[in-house]
Amino acid sequence: MEAKNTKWLLALLFVGTLMGALDLAIIGPALPVIQIEFGMQERELAGLLNAYVLMQMIGALLLAKLADRRGPRPIYILSIALFAIGSFMLVVADTSWMLYAGRGVQGFGAGGFFPASAAVIGARLAPEERGKALGILGAVWGLAFLVGPLLGGILLRYSWQWLFAINLPIAAILIVGSLKMLTPGDEHEAKPFDKTGMLILMVALGALIIAITGIDTTAPLDSLMSLEVGGALLLIGVLTAIFWAVEKRAVDPIVRPQLFHSAQITKSCLISTGTSALQSGSIFLPALLVAALAISPADAALLLLPGVVAATIAAPLFGRMINAVGTRAILVGSQVLSGISIAIYAFVDMNIWIFIVASIIGGVGSAGLVGAPIRYIVLAETGNDDRAAAQGLLSVVSSVGRLVGAALVGAVAASKGGGEAGYQAAFAGLIGLAVLILLTAMSLKSKTAEQIDGARPLKSAS
Repeated sequence: MEAKNTKWLLALLFVGTLMGALDLAIIGPALPVIQIEFGMQERELAGLLNAYVLMQMIGALLLAKLADRRGPRPIYILSIALFAIGSFMLVVADTSWMLYAGRGVQGFGAGGFFPASAAVIGARLAPEERGKALGILGAVWGLAFLVGPLLGGILLRYSWQWLFAINLPIAAILIVGSLKMLTPGDEHEAKPFDKTGMLILMVALGALIIAITGIDTTAPLDSLMSLEVGGALLLIGVLTAIFWAVEKRAVDPIVRPQLFHSAQITKSCLISTGTSALQSGSIFLPALLVAALAISPADAALLLLPGVVAATIAAPLFGRMINAVGTRAILVGSQVLSGISIAIYAFVDMNIWIFIVASIIGGVGSAGLVGAPIRYIVLAETGNDDRAAAQGLLSVVSSVGRLVGAALVGAVAASKGGGEAGYQAAFAGLIGLAVLILLTAMSLKSKTAEQIDGARPLKSAS
């Protein structure tokens, strides 16, 4: 593929994925205004965030499966269209329920961006080009959480609706670009859609959201014993067993059990879940700074920027390095850096310069863990029939890790009375998880571009 065409193709995929990531972060500045305008309670505001995350997880698996069956081109276009429809619903919303619906449609569409993009990269680019491309896409999340709050603050000066109205012209341009640049994929043999598996999965993920949002961080043990949280967790356990049995029998399952026959994919999912749980601790870094240094929340938020910038710069660099050093070396080194930053937050007396150093170290580490290497390994372990579905699975387990990690960190901090000591205790508790991730990364087989050419697709279910 010509270098010029490759750049335009990556720009098309990058902007779409960035748009989906931005709207997870950009709504934050608007929440106080939305709360006043619609008379919503704090828990109802959390529903706006959870509706997006829940539907993004469902969309990641469903749209990824459709991308494998219909080709990534129509699914990428469909994802953009759904995202635009959800954005329009938010712009014209006059009730809180329309807000929820708009965020849900938005999130569902956003779920298809990364799996479809990864499938395009796997199909259109040579193996030696994929690491760089996945690294660029991996930088999206760091850039989104840097640009999102800043862009939200600027647009909020006019109206909170502009946060979502800006998506409409961008979506139109992306659809036109997709029609011109993305080639139709080969359609695979039509198979019965796994409706039962999809329904069970939706209920289980919904129960997960209910369980996490129902945890009272001031009394975590009591809330775990409640009907809302305990019942939801029990339901998740039962549905997981049923889902696994259903997927084993399905002709074309939403999540192929055969994916987990690959130790590489299983370990990659575990690393992705654990890493996202560790990263969720960064949500509480401003609170740690406010408690430790007695600075304003606005100043605390600004101190996060060095780490986010470091992650944004490092992600594509790690993608380039894959062809030279392999995936395992990057993952192990990145996890060591991530563990060092967590240890600093947990045990070192905090000041501004120590925090900046720790955030830069952690930012570089996180770029290697959530960016190209893991995605690259999964590309090496799957064939065309499962390429997007496997990437969708990674997106889902990452979202689960972020949700669970944030809840656990908040619960530990609250159980220790909050403040600097509470948050440091929470970060200390993450060190054990960091060690487990490091050991798992060390057990991986390293992958380079040359090895992907010889990758064998998973056997189909009989």
